[in-house]
Amino acid sequence: MKKPVYKRILLKLSGEALTNKLGYGIDPEVMGSIAGQIKELRGFGVEVAIVVGGGNIFRGMAASARGMDRATADFIGMLATVMNSLALQDALEKEGAMTRVQTAIWMQEVAEPYIRRRAIRHLEKGRIVIFAAGTGNPYFSTDTAAALRALEIGAEAILKATKVGGVYDSDPVMNPDAKMFFKLKYIDILNKGLKVMDTTAISLCMDNKLPIHVFNMTEAGNMKKVLLGEKIGTIVGGESDGE
Repeated sequence: MKKPVYKRILLKLSGEALTNKLGYGIDPEVMGSIAGQIKELRGFGVEVAIVVGGGNIFRGMAASARGMDRATADFIGMLATVMNSLALQDALEKEGAMTRVQTAIWMQEVAEPYIRRRAIRHLEKGRIVIFAAGTGNPYFSTDTAAALRALEIGAEAILKATKVGGVYDSDPVMNPDAKMFFKLKYIDILNKGLKVMDTTAISLCMDNKLPIHVFNMTEAGNMKKVLLGEKIGTIVGGESDGE
């Protein structure tokens, strides 16, 4: 049996990944499928942490653009990520996984507060840790939260789950001739303005040589393939990046 290439990873899920074809809310069937794939990673002995977005419920940036105070909008977005995290926790526990939700905003009735050492201890005990409420600060995206938490817990890579094959030179949904990259440097992402993660998250990963593996999560088994080192998706950076 193949061995996983990473021992501890952070999985970044968008809120949209949890929806149905309508593009909003939480689809229990989709959530169950995702939970099953995540549980499969634990079967290889890999320690798994997760950051999930809230765009299926509320988008702070969009609300701010329509006139809402930006900080208020971002806090509402953080609460949306808590809702998604609790739903994902429920789906994972139905699969028999041990989980903990840690939130950057104090809400002890529904989740633990984020404490770095406690999070690492949970991972060492085989629990899947879901980090909610972003960084706890407005003006920072869940992409940035994913990069920050990955570095804090000593993750070896970020697995960025998307609905397309990897990173393209243009939107593959709009352009059928879009070219997919198999390997990119961090600086390429910044210079070309490629839509992988926001610039703050990419800069954090670049400064600390944390690789980002972008893959299509809608194809069953892809999470496992990434973990086992199969050549799918796009790898950004890493030790060989040279930046």
